[in-house]
Amino acid sequence: MTWETVIGLEIHVQLNTQSKIFSGAATAFGAEPNAHASVVECALPGVLPVMNRAVVEKAIKLGLALDATINQKNVFDRKNYFYPDLPKGYQISQLDAPIVEHGKLEIVVGDTVKTINVTRAHMEEDAGKSVHEGLDGATGIDLNRAGTPLLEVVSEPEMRSAAEAVAYAKALHGLVTWLDICDGNMAEGSFRIDANVSVRPQGQAEFGTRREIKNLNSFRFLEQAINYEVESQIEIIEDGGKVQQATMLFDPDKGETRVMRLKEDAHDYRYFPDPDLLPVMISDAQMQAAKAAMPELPKEMAARFVADYGVSEYDARLLTASRVQAAFFEQAAQQSGQGKLTANWMNGELAATLNKEGLGLPESPIQAERLAGLVAKIADGTLSSKLAKQVFEAMWSSDLSAEAIIERDGLKQMTDSGAIEKIIDEVLAANAKSVEEYKAGKEKAFNALVGQVMKASKGKANPQQVQELMKAKLQ
Repeated sequence: MTWETVIGLEIHVQLNTQSKIFSGAATAFGAEPNAHASVVECALPGVLPVMNRAVVEKAIKLGLALDATINQKNVFDRKNYFYPDLPKGYQISQLDAPIVEHGKLEIVVGDTVKTINVTRAHMEEDAGKSVHEGLDGATGIDLNRAGTPLLEVVSEPEMRSAAEAVAYAKALHGLVTWLDICDGNMAEGSFRIDANVSVRPQGQAEFGTRREIKNLNSFRFLEQAINYEVESQIEIIEDGGKVQQATMLFDPDKGETRVMRLKEDAHDYRYFPDPDLLPVMISDAQMQAAKAAMPELPKEMAARFVADYGVSEYDARLLTASRVQAAFFEQAAQQSGQGKLTANWMNGELAATLNKEGLGLPESPIQAERLAGLVAKIADGTLSSKLAKQVFEAMWSSDLSAEAIIERDGLKQMTDSGAIEKIIDEVLAANAKSVEEYKAGKEKAFNALVGQVMKASKGKANPQQVQELMKAKLQ
């Protein structure tokens, strides 16, 4: 039987506010346990939550970027469950009236562009965490994270492969960091993914039984967890069993998922409106101000890069994957006057070297101004592509400009026709057999002769000039 995978993602986006959603306690990461736990997070008797305005403003930003409906009346609900890291015995969240509904996010998988519908994004507080390390078998409770503001972004179950799920997660990660509403640090838990996975026979309309894989904090783990879970569910069904709805954990060391608990549904949490919080009303004036303050979005910027700099749509999507990437490109392209060539070097040599060295663009030894200098020397004919790679390697390990390295190492491209003709004459005289083969119709012989000229010039001869002059002499 052919099986179809069905995936929906619930992504917890930690908002980068200075204080928590319902108290003035700090949200800074890495403090001593419980250093940022206020009386609100500790649920001391008589304390009341007070809404953080910045949380609403950041949620509106995401809603606008997703081209979603933004509900101007927002109600908070209590999600009731008992766990040691939840002193109140409930989490303040939104159920029936989320701030964002019916959005959409475009993803690219290979050459395919697909739109994934976003069901909702709702505001809620994070819980604390249980700590086991170094406590001699005991469990400690750290409430520093409790009350940290989250947007839980829920997609429709429209992804059909782990690759699509990863593309969606990366697109949302890129968007929330672009909007500067989340720092996107997955290692610190700022962007956590829950994957709802099920399988069904190809062509069947009804969904299969889903399992939810919790707290995936890397794109690689997301892909591994989904692929393992899909294979596991297919095996269960084909062996005559039934998939049980459950909450799963992913073990990255073993590369497998395992059952944590049987899955609860919404009614199990006994949601009801929080009586301590008034509805949050967003005025028309606030909506207009939010729209006016929106930055240029990735899709809009990509279209501008195509129009203004002559780059391909594919390159434009890569260049607008993050604001850092886009700003780097625009600075380098403007300074060099070469949009397409800059894009080629950023998406080619620079990206490959950064990947090899395990660095991000902000840590690159070659920043925009220096790359622009290199690109300009290629564009004006000073450097061939081969020489440019030599200069790039030298720039990577020093703080010198392209121009300084060219002068220091004598790497200027040879463009003097007379000098090139002299080398060609010597090569033709020394390779009579190749000349005869070319005249007999063997194109490879011509390439071999060009290669000999390039070798004799130590790679400095202009390849295009070499070919033109060579063809003229062989007529």
